[in-house]
Amino acid sequence: MANRVVIALILIMNIFDSAIADNWPQWRGPSLDGISQEKRLPLLWNRKRNITWELVLPSFSGSTPIVWDESIFLNVADGSDLYLWCINRNNGELKWKKFLGSGNVKNRKHNMSSPSPVTDGKSVFVMTGTGVLKGFDFNGNPLWTRDIPKDYGQLGMNFGYGSSPLLYRESLYIQVLHGMFTDDPSYVLRINSKNGQTIWKKERKTDAVHESPDSYSTPTVANTDRGTELIVTGGDCVTGHNLENGKELWRVNGFNPNNSRNYRVVASPVAMKDLVYVPTRVRPLIAIRPGGTGDVTESHSVWKFQNGPDVPTPVVDNTYFYSVSDNGVMWCLDAKSGKRIWGGNRLKPGTYTASPVLADGKIYISNEDGLTTVIKTGPTFKILAENPLNDYCLSSPAISDGQIFIRTAERLFCIGQRTNNDDTH
Repeated sequence: MANRVVIALILIMNIFDSAIADNWPQWRGPSLDGISQEKRLPLLWNRKRNITWELVLPSFSGSTPIVWDESIFLNVADGSDLYLWCINRNNGELKWKKFLGSGNVKNRKHNMSSPSPVTDGKSVFVMTGTGVLKGFDFNGNPLWTRDIPKDYGQLGMNFGYGSSPLLYRESLYIQVLHGMFTDDPSYVLRINSKNGQTIWKKERKTDAVHESPDSYSTPTVANTDRGTELIVTGGDCVTGHNLENGKELWRVNGFNPNNSRNYRVVASPVAMKDLVYVPTRVRPLIAIRPGGTGDVTESHSVWKFQNGPDVPTPVVDNTYFYSVSDNGVMWCLDAKSGKRIWGGNRLKPGTYTASPVLADGKIYISNEDGLTTVIKTGPTFKILAENPLNDYCLSSPAISDGQIFIRTAERLFCIGQRTNNDDTH
């Protein structure tokens, strides 16, 4: 137990230093779980109330705003081209934009700007849906470029590439899990964030068929008795990998019980304490204990839930597991046992694609109509506010310095006043 506590402390201190700076450096925030430690966030807003600034955007995107101190980074589709934008977080003005590549196409809700950027506070890294991966410094100077399909073969997902890079210490972890339009094997990459070179590439085997190998999820990391391991979901299973060499250490199966041909995965895994919560296509969501060796399906599956999400990634605090379905039905379960606390509670009608985020005892959930519902955390379902922006929204909220950033098809909105807006920040 003492060793596991030490591991957890090292993870918090070394991996997520950005949490101290009130930044939102990756898609799921400073600790990769959709949780912010900030207080006194805005509760009420609309197009005429509590909007600090707004920036016009050329197109919709599922990509989340990434925030570090004075800069906001966006993966942007503009016509057939793709760009990385850097925005002044104090006034919403565009600092610079850099060309990432052409070949943007739309496929239902997806275009080639879907992956969210990541940053370590000095450099920013962004991947496109076409498979181009680039690094820049904060002034927009290019550091390096990779073309993943050119190096390793065409991407074969049904809707195009949508996973975001995972930045852990000085490495980017990239999953390419596909099968709908390719017979090439799926794989996972570790790339040096300093120079863009591949450290390792490991094939990830699956028996999934047709579209079921496709995964649009983003990897995460979790603590085990051996230390920190990479968690990858898709292809009807979840796997744990050695960070140093990519070796698959263990696997949990059972995420496609009827061997369906269309069980692609969108929602991402969430690690919290000694469990990892792994969604699939609605059912079953499985809470597992990471670690072990080989096939640990029976020994490491802790509980299952048959009303999991399809697209929105759940959020978990130390006590409760919160999930929202695509049609806005929300559930709260005991995080350790899976026991229902409340559930079947319906939010305002609409389609829910963005993932919920949690801060200051509140959960913020945006739907595709641009309505963000604020829910009180805890054992009683209570809606605190419903905040309309009246625009198409796929992107999850980002939280930084007392402000909430919400991206819609037409605008990036900065909501609320900045907490630490001074010259020393």
